[in-house]
Amino acid sequence: MHPDIEAIQREVQEAGAFCRTLKESIGQVVVGQYQLVERLLIGLLADGHILLEGVPGLAKTLSVKTLAAAIRAKFQRLQFTPDLLPADLIGTMVYNPTSGSFTTRKGPIFANIILADEINRAPAKVQSALLEAMQERQVTISETTHPLPSPFLVLATQNPIEQEGTYPLPEAQVDRFMLKVIVGYPDKSEERLIMDRMTGTEDLTVRPVIEPADILKARTVVRKIYIDDKVKDYIVNIVHASRRPEAYGLDLSGLIAYGASPRASIYLNLAARAHAFVNGRGYVTPEDLKAVGPDVLRHRIIVTYEAEAEQITPAAIVQKIFDHVEVP
Repeated sequence: MHPDIEAIQREVQEAGAFCRTLKESIGQVVVGQYQLVERLLIGLLADGHILLEGVPGLAKTLSVKTLAAAIRAKFQRLQFTPDLLPADLIGTMVYNPTSGSFTTRKGPIFANIILADEINRAPAKVQSALLEAMQERQVTISETTHPLPSPFLVLATQNPIEQEGTYPLPEAQVDRFMLKVIVGYPDKSEERLIMDRMTGTEDLTVRPVIEPADILKARTVVRKIYIDDKVKDYIVNIVHASRRPEAYGLDLSGLIAYGASPRASIYLNLAARAHAFVNGRGYVTPEDLKAVGPDVLRHRIIVTYEAEAEQITPAAIVQKIFDHVEVP
């Protein structure tokens, strides 16, 4: 192993010692959902927002709230509704008749971890206000710009089965989320444990493990994780295969309307590094990319009407790309 990689390895093991403890702490409250918890941690470490999709009752809100408590971060849950206004999110100026002046009242977005519940139920203006805050890490109230706290992570949820009265996120806005995580049902043994835990007398309060400052420190180490030039080329090949599949021997003619954007390359790189960090490694392997790739790419590939008619999903196309592009 290269001497520099050995130094990074030691730094990763020291800075990432909390990962296992953090997972165990969350596991005291949340049953199963190991992939969801790991993806939440990857988003936090890679400084990337996450879109969660799943039917109600799968512990999405509980997982996010428990994560915030475990890192002593300020948490805000926002229930998005059709009558929500941007000021309800970012804040507004309040007039004081006694002094004749205006004061700033900051909105709930000034927190470390934001859960935007059912983001597709809010109108476009509210979605835009949230997505601007996600991108710029700041909001403007009246003429004054206010920086958001750090770390700042937005986790938005979507209900895939109830679409009446919703405002679907435009593709360009969905692209700002680093990961789109599909949350599935628990298995039988997990469901029995959920039932017992939620109907019993046990205290489900999570024990804080780290501070937000520890996350910021870990982020600097994540950026140092070694990624070989061949692995970087592999990332670019994966992304380009979604745009020009025929160049990689993929028979996807007429199925892809738009391939992944350049953000996909950036987020694949960062998410793979965070995945390596969580697993205690100071270097990225192709397996890291295969692990996070579907979550990074599934919402960035837009299929054609022909693909929809044949019930070919973006996830299926992503799997074909990973199966066919040569691994370094």
